[in-house]
Amino acid sequence: MELAVEKYRVKDEPFYLPIKDEVELFEAAYAAKLPAMLKGPTGCGKTRFVEYMAHRLNRPLITVACHEDLSSTDLVGRFLLEGDETVWHDGPLTAAVRAGTICYLDEVVEARKDTVVIIHPLTDDRRRLPIEKRGTVLNAPDEFMLVVSYNPGYQSILKDLKQSTRQRFVAMEFDYPDAEAETEIVAKEGGIDESTAADLVKIGQKVRNLRGHGLEEGVSTRLLIYAAQMIAKGISPIAAAEVAICSPITDDRDLQRSIREIVTTII
Repeated sequence: MELAVEKYRVKDEPFYLPIKDEVELFEAAYAAKLPAMLKGPTGCGKTRFVEYMAHRLNRPLITVACHEDLSSTDLVGRFLLEGDETVWHDGPLTAAVRAGTICYLDEVVEARKDTVVIIHPLTDDRRRLPIEKRGTVLNAPDEFMLVVSYNPGYQSILKDLKQSTRQRFVAMEFDYPDAEAETEIVAKEGGIDESTAADLVKIGQKVRNLRGHGLEEGVSTRLLIYAAQMIAKGISPIAAAEVAICSPITDDRDLQRSIREIVTTII
């Protein structure tokens, strides 16, 4: 059974503010039929960028949130018993290849290494997907593109991409935007004035400076937008910063106290 992919088309253009030349690089990779790897910290805009590019290229987007229990069967597909017969059901990767969509494997480093290997034939000049359970091979149409993402800050010996996988992609590095761009993003997405957005961005930048001092990762642009959205709904800026910035990123009481001091100094 084939998956109806039209429902995965990004109909409304997502708001995305280009930071460097990532749009041109992605379009070139798509035209050259090359797979792309997006590297960057949590909440810096990787997923939004893929949604924006899918809309820009007018291709449906099938997203898979990778996790440690994700199997190759989950990606490729399986036979399921329906009544008295066994019916094949495409997995998201197979559906994407068959229909020529963009397939986005989010946080691919979380998947098991034996699962990631299944994408190898799609990421070289073969551009094909073997379906061993059916004894068939799918050739990817020109419109198909494979995109993966991961957070380099969470790499470890156990969770890392093998060189045999890394060297099959063109890689684009993402980071949090500069203050001016991030202020525009937070104001637009959060529905608040630029002055308040600028204060939230200042908080974000100062909290990010705590990385390496007990904080694993700084506050993301996503969390700053959440704080802005809370403010837009009538929550006080200090309370919004508490629930959207201070509490989510750490449980350490001392770090929380330091973040609260940053918040009250700026707001």
